[in-house]
Amino acid sequence: MNLRFGLLWPFRNPEFNRVEWSDLYRTHLDLIAESEAMGYDNAWLTEHHFVDDGYSPSLCTIAGAVAARTTRIRIGTFLILLPLQNPIRIAEDSATVDLISNGRFDLGVGLGYRRKEFEDQGIDHTTRGARLREGVEIMQRLLSGESVSYEGKYNYLKDIKIVPPCVQRPHVPIWIGALAPKAIERAAKMGCHFQVVGPPALVEHYDACLEAAGRNPQEYMTAQLRWVHVAPSREQAWENAAKPLHYTASKYAEWFAEAADKPGDEKAAEGIPSVDEIIRKQEFDVFGEPALVGTPADVREMIADYRKRGRVTHLVCGMALSGLAPNHIRNSMEMFAKDVIPHFRR
Repeated sequence: MNLRFGLLWPFRNPEFNRVEWSDLYRTHLDLIAESEAMGYDNAWLTEHHFVDDGYSPSLCTIAGAVAARTTRIRIGTFLILLPLQNPIRIAEDSATVDLISNGRFDLGVGLGYRRKEFEDQGIDHTTRGARLREGVEIMQRLLSGESVSYEGKYNYLKDIKIVPPCVQRPHVPIWIGALAPKAIERAAKMGCHFQVVGPPALVEHYDACLEAAGRNPQEYMTAQLRWVHVAPSREQAWENAAKPLHYTASKYAEWFAEAADKPGDEKAAEGIPSVDEIIRKQEFDVFGEPALVGTPADVREMIADYRKRGRVTHLVCGMALSGLAPNHIRNSMEMFAKDVIPHFRR
């Protein structure tokens, strides 16, 4: 199976390079439409809430806008924070987007980890796992066309059937994003595809959990997020990408430290190099893997290296870096589409 290439669209508007919000949405929706013409396979949307840079909080709304402006590219969430949502609402929205797009929607969900997103709404973050488990089960059944009655700890349904149904059968593909071993095991047990940010060992664990559950890993997809920027020279690529990458990594480190979900998270911000140091060294790791920054040849080599180390069906390219000007995003998209993607489709 050829590696599929998609772009991640977080619609972030950081203060260091802020533009009008309407301009940000217009230019990024334009770029998504252009990405289809360039040959990308997926447009992935990503969610957070109450972030001062506007990190996109309303994914199904954006997915509907993308569906209306495209004809071929698949549209997916990477990912919806399901414990913060009503699973009936997400099932109905997913079916609607699937209809608008004529069967091009992928539903990715995850636990979430930012305490503010939970506590400021009066939701106990320790209930995330149970809420996700109930939500996925409910959505799988609703999206399959069942009339569902369900009495769980966090959800109650009495003979509910969503209408209209989705186009895809038995339902839209459902993905779960996870980092912790227990969460990865949950994704495999529920028969969901896997969205991952990190080293190939996480996919190895997912595959082992699939096999333990009596499932064939080759029947399941894995989408790996990597931060990407391509330019004619390595120097130019790092000059463009260093500040957005530093900003992105610093924000995630701050959120991981607040969550403290696993040992070492409280030190996540330690060791993040300065922007000048990133430019000088021309290297930067995010979530344990190097950012794919450089010339097309550099990036081809790094992608080939990752594929040798682990199983990946979808590469999710974080190319719309926070605060990066649209012309730099577009130039990187074009160069990647012309000089990187064909190398993996021979």
